[in-house]
Amino acid sequence: MASGDDDDPIIEEIDVYLAKSLADKLYLFQYPVRPSTMTYDDVNHLAAKIKPKQQRVELEMAINTMSPNYCRSKGEQIALNVDGTSYDETNTYSVKMMDKQTFSSIQATTNTSRYAAAVFRKGELHITPLTGILQMRPSFSYLDKADNKTREREAANEGGDSSQDEAEEEAKAITVRFARPESEQARQRRIQSYEFLQKKQAEEPWIHLQYHGVKDMRSEHERQYLFCQSVDPSENTELVKTPKEYLEMLMPPLAEEKVAKPVGPSNVLSMAQLRTLPLGEQVKTLMKNVKVMPFANLMGLLASGTDQTSVLRCIQQVALLVQGNWVVKSDVLYPKNTCSAHSGVPAEVLCRGRDFVMWRFTQERSVMRKEIASIIKLPPEDVKEFLEHVAAPRINRGWEFLLPTDLEFIKKHPDVANRQQMLWLGIQSKLEKVFNFSKEDFVPKNSSVPEPVHVSGEQRLKMAQERAQANQPSLQRDLDARRAERDGNEEPMDTSSGAIPNGSVNGYAGATSPCFDHANGGSPANTPSPELQDFVRKTFRKHFVLTLNELKRLFNLHLASMPVGQNILHSVSDHMLQDAVLLCQCKQIMVPFPAQSKAAPDEQKVFGLWESRDDFDKHRRLLYDLFTKNYRIRRSMIQSKVAQELGEASKADIDRLLHECCSSHAGMWYLKGTIQS
Repeated sequence: MASGDDDDPIIEEIDVYLAKSLADKLYLFQYPVRPSTMTYDDVNHLAAKIKPKQQRVELEMAINTMSPNYCRSKGEQIALNVDGTSYDETNTYSVKMMDKQTFSSIQATTNTSRYAAAVFRKGELHITPLTGILQMRPSFSYLDKADNKTREREAANEGGDSSQDEAEEEAKAITVRFARPESEQARQRRIQSYEFLQKKQAEEPWIHLQYHGVKDMRSEHERQYLFCQSVDPSENTELVKTPKEYLEMLMPPLAEEKVAKPVGPSNVLSMAQLRTLPLGEQVKTLMKNVKVMPFANLMGLLASGTDQTSVLRCIQQVALLVQGNWVVKSDVLYPKNTCSAHSGVPAEVLCRGRDFVMWRFTQERSVMRKEIASIIKLPPEDVKEFLEHVAAPRINRGWEFLLPTDLEFIKKHPDVANRQQMLWLGIQSKLEKVFNFSKEDFVPKNSSVPEPVHVSGEQRLKMAQERAQANQPSLQRDLDARRAERDGNEEPMDTSSGAIPNGSVNGYAGATSPCFDHANGGSPANTPSPELQDFVRKTFRKHFVLTLNELKRLFNLHLASMPVGQNILHSVSDHMLQDAVLLCQCKQIMVPFPAQSKAAPDEQKVFGLWESRDDFDKHRRLLYDLFTKNYRIRRSMIQSKVAQELGEASKADIDRLLHECCSSHAGMWYLKGTIQS
């Protein structure tokens, strides 16, 4: 021992024993609303019950109604409110007076590993680990019962004769709805909700107990289990730990409890959590959520004292300047290897389309949605999403940019504005190559200064017609030369101005056809390109039956997915697309739509694969013949037709035929794309 310990001699050694008989049954009750000098030992305990898994205990104790401190009138009033004037076995108070109260427990701590009950006897200390520490507080559940009684009485007074109402009630249709699959985020919120916890607590049944007082013989018998009953001689009873290790055993370091954070909605941004991130991540997160923002607003959302130069450096990495305001970059919203949630279009294609929308807003305050869609050729849902990020619809003005031009920022930071302008020029040159347009296409010819202007639809149509007439002579010469090379001495087609239809696009004109009354223009050589025919052939071998509207949608998706610079199908008209269909062993099916049909003209043009050089062609032709007589057919009619013409067909063959060419609705079969709502 150290010399300093001579003044602190050991007076007595005490043996410590660990009693385990009550290790999983021993609870410590605390009564925090009552002084320790006023115990409940002498109070009559009427009932007790427990939920072991939740460590919930309820005790019913009698109230001394003869005490001078008891207000008899209040006790009678409470009993009347709770039980009413009637008497039955379910009454809370049997003597028409509040003669008992209930104590309900709450856990004082969830970790009792450091707590034990100790008993000292004959120089020995016996300790028993505690299972739980519970605080017993008065329960006021009888007030809830009184409120329920009051509401029932009011409902009875206002309800009237319910039996008559039930007799007059008529049968009503019931809509059955099936719950959607629950997401992980929704499940976490549900588990942490108050209703879910209440339900889980109510599921565990109560176990009723018998109470024994402190001086009862059974209590005395149970107290003997607080002493260690026997000692195993094989156990090592000597302490071989160092004083430091022993102290750590007695007082282990507190481990931080990991509290599960509630899962919040995905569209809620916590500013407290945001400001724990680096500045670059803060700016990126804000821009990704807000989409478009003035620089002054961005500075207001960041912590006070943030360096403005650092923010400018960060914002240029994740956003572009449009009309003096910052708009988040497309590759931030649509990262690589992702796709559209609406149509499945790859992120690279989405970024090009959205960059075009943003570039248009650098030129004008308002843009037309149809004009945007006709150039970027993406599904309507994606185009609408691009516009909603930065603009709002205005009556007769198209989509107008959300924020006014921030001239103050441009004046205050001219170097940043010039740098962004140079960046937009580079983006513009890339977009012109991808989408095959020029900036002059969006500026009126009479405008000498290329300032942002609004070009109406009529002006654009007039400009397109003028360009078509101006290009017609050179196009005619090219067409004549190409036809002369291909057809030898055959006379070139008459493509004079009198033969040009009004619906020409991109300077091309095509001959009208009696089969197709709705077209955007024809093919310059009346022969679809091999690339277009290859696309049509592959598409029909996959889908078998397509309406013109669906074929155009698939074609636009095909164009949008082509690599940059390889789009050689940028000027295909409806006529050219239909010609390609007829050249690829497909035929138009003349489906007799009803007179009141709401289908668009492109939806009423239905084409089917006629010859695929397999044994199933004859089945499809029989099916097409049936649909020339009616636009919807029952399965039994198809089976009988096939059996009559081709012999008995198996169920697998009929299923394959219907799966390839038809869709089912309300027990009837329709050709794909022709179901009428």
